[in-house]
Amino acid sequence: MRRAPEEKQRDPERTKARILEAALREFAAKGFAGARVSEIAAGAGVNKQLISYYFGGKEGLYQALTGSWQREEGMFADPGASLAGLVAGYVRANSAHRDYGRLMVWQGLTDDGPPAADMEEDFRREAEHLRRRQEAGELPADVDPPAVLLALFAMTAAGVSFPQLARAVTGLDPASPEFAAYYAEQVARLVGHLGDRPGAASEER
Repeated sequence: MRRAPEEKQRDPERTKARILEAALREFAAKGFAGARVSEIAAGAGVNKQLISYYFGGKEGLYQALTGSWQREEGMFADPGASLAGLVAGYVRANSAHRDYGRLMVWQGLTDDGPPAADMEEDFRREAEHLRRRQEAGELPADVDPPAVLLALFAMTAAGVSFPQLARAVTGLDPASPEFAAYYAEQVARLVGHLGDRPGAASEER
């Protein structure tokens, strides 16, 4: 059986967690193409051979981070919540986990990084979920759910994508809990009004 090249194997889960934390910082700062395995190893305080051993290299690390976000998403993205509440949850999550948001921004700007498994299928499924919400009255009948999905993605990530604009127009630090609470409430109000249902906008206030 192949063994790790260091005694870090005495606590492999903690070592892997440190590597993932360092990788998230590196990818968020530089994108997939600009990130360096040697910098990730240095940030985690490990030999870079351990990255290959545990994750199979740079691409495996990126995919592992994508999986981490998907697990995090499963904790706050309640499909039974109102659309207003669901979107507000994404605003709060993006604020609390800004480096994951930066990963998405880098991928969008540079089109680099390995594609997440089944990403396109996941987005099509999300658009279909929006279509069902539309049928239930949470969206106007004259808007197309895929376009709404794009707009909601941009809206929820605005504090990460446009921090300078968020700071200028709100007077709040976009990385602060105060901004997250304020913006989540405002987004919930806005999305709630799409369904034109009394009280919908206040469900997540």
